[in-house]
Amino acid sequence: MKAVRIHQFGGPEALTYEEIPDPVLRKDQVLIRVRACALNHLDLWVRKGLPGVALPHILGSDIAGEVVELGEYVTGFTVGQRVLLAPMSFCGHCFHCTSGVQNQCAQFTVLGNRVDGGNCELIAIPAVNVIPIPDALDFTQAASVPLVFLTAFHMLTGRAALRPGHTVLVLGANSGVGIAAIQIAKLFQARVIATAGDDRKMQLARELGADHVINHYTQKISEEVRKLTAKQGVDIVIEHVGPATWDESVRSLKPGGTLVTCGATTGPSAAIDLRFLYSRQISLLGSYMGTMGELHQVLAHVFAGRLKPVVDRVFPLKEIRAAHEHMEKSQMFGKIVLVP
Repeated sequence: MKAVRIHQFGGPEALTYEEIPDPVLRKDQVLIRVRACALNHLDLWVRKGLPGVALPHILGSDIAGEVVELGEYVTGFTVGQRVLLAPMSFCGHCFHCTSGVQNQCAQFTVLGNRVDGGNCELIAIPAVNVIPIPDALDFTQAASVPLVFLTAFHMLTGRAALRPGHTVLVLGANSGVGIAAIQIAKLFQARVIATAGDDRKMQLARELGADHVINHYTQKISEEVRKLTAKQGVDIVIEHVGPATWDESVRSLKPGGTLVTCGATTGPSAAIDLRFLYSRQISLLGSYMGTMGELHQVLAHVFAGRLKPVVDRVFPLKEIRAAHEHMEKSQMFGKIVLVP
């Protein structure tokens, strides 16, 4: 089969489009023909070098395709069935997995991180990861959903306890997580303030449902939040940018508010004044993807049309270097998708 692998860490030039052997199917696995695989910032970080990644390595977390073959122990699927894949790997038998919190499993990882992903024509995957999709959802749309919608859903409902009437600040409305978070917050009848970097992205954020949009390059986020909330601040901040927005995110919280973060796009280090933390009784929460149960919950809303994936551009798999370069420019609004 054709696949893209990295044989050493580095820039887009490290991505090699090549012929490799087809995967060998285990008895508990399903063989999937990949029809679409969406990019995430994780692909850039793994390509540049992360601990625990064995080379050569196949990137790609968000996968949609068709069932090609079933392992001997697998039932409930048919050859040719259209599916997407849960973008995670876990042991399935530890305390956390059997308690339904797979993202706390010691072996938990994201597809394309410490295990091979979907930048290829065929992938063998445990049956638990395989989820049928409705005919109304095409492969590029389906591949744009799993990681970011699950991440945003877990952040808002699993960690930050989102309630109707809350005010939510979403950093980076053009990102996959931002696009999902805006829609999920509105689904739960929250008021949404989003940030974006230019007029086009600001307008697209409004079209997704954001009640107010702040230009994070030309406006001071916390000052605009105070104006929009009668100096109260927001109940929840969805943060994934890191140091570039951290101080403004913290200052935007109301007393007793919650900041939940799932990433560090601009770097891993952020500081906070502990006096501010305890005197205003704010909560700082970490969030790592989500659980299988939450994935099925959020997919029910996607399949019913209440939440909608947004695709920015589609590239052939063999043009993956151009796709990575496009993502690194941060000009997209929505997901970048690779098609083998």
